[in-house]
Amino acid sequence: MSEETGVLQEAHVIKNPGKMNPPEMKNSGWLRININNILNKTEISSINDISVKKSRCSCQIMLNMNILLTNDDGIYAEGLWALYEKFVRRHRVTVVAPDRERSAVGHGITLYQPLRTNIVNINNGFTGYAVNGTPADCVKMGLMEILDTKPDMVISGINPGANVGVNINYSGTVAAAKEAALYNVPAIAVSIQGRQAANYDHAAHFTATLAENIYKKGLPFGTFLNVNIPDIPTDKIEGVRISKQGTALYSEYLEKRIDPRNRTYYWHGHDSNTSFKDPEIDGAALDDNFISITPIKCDMTDYNMIDELKRWNIT
Repeated sequence: MSEETGVLQEAHVIKNPGKMNPPEMKNSGWLRININNILNKTEISSINDISVKKSRCSCQIMLNMNILLTNDDGIYAEGLWALYEKFVRRHRVTVVAPDRERSAVGHGITLYQPLRTNIVNINNGFTGYAVNGTPADCVKMGLMEILDTKPDMVISGINPGANVGVNINYSGTVAAAKEAALYNVPAIAVSIQGRQAANYDHAAHFTATLAENIYKKGLPFGTFLNVNIPDIPTDKIEGVRISKQGTALYSEYLEKRIDPRNRTYYWHGHDSNTSFKDPEIDGAALDDNFISITPIKCDMTDYNMIDELKRWNIT
């Protein structure tokens, strides 16, 4: 709706409205139209029910975003489909996700084996594309092959377990959003605190609200938002805190074991009960029951160090 004229400028028309799955949408008759080219007058009773004059039928008009969803926990993960069920009510949504869990693979991509996609059916009849690659591979596959047009946004998650501090360097969830930002697509990485999360619905609702804000206001090239949400009921959340990334290392260890063939192997672990001294960092926001939003840049240049290095006269 134009703020100046109150006239609908662009919309999607569905001649036969109903639930359509992402692979079906590609050839389903969704088309982008300019309302001013075909209408003289429009009587609107609601945003989803527009009676078009001088037309032989009534068409359902849906003003929406084109959204690509992915994650690092695999296409069957609960958090991914919580996002899908929230966004598909108002937006065109395509799911492209790893065919298995790919947690902590970082920003790796697949170079030495072929990538394959399969359409899989999920509960409630939803479908998506499963890729035998990393989260970053999934974003590339969605942008370069599966989608007909560039999406309005890429959302990665909902990851069970916070992605804060140094852990964002290892996170496949965060890497997927970063990959989208490199393609100049607005992106969100969203995680919920705790491995056994119980409040995915609230996290999905907040993500939808944030996505609409991003759609209206935009993000700079190469910047995406890393969002971490406490796994507590909505009325217990203190608010939203715009935070910075923590840089302190967690207390880590390698647990040495011996297998039945007397060979040594190791399990990596860390102490997650970390106290945060700076209230402005992402982990502290979560500990204080705030939703943490951290803007992350793809450009990792240390600009303060450039002039210093020039003075070294390296030859």
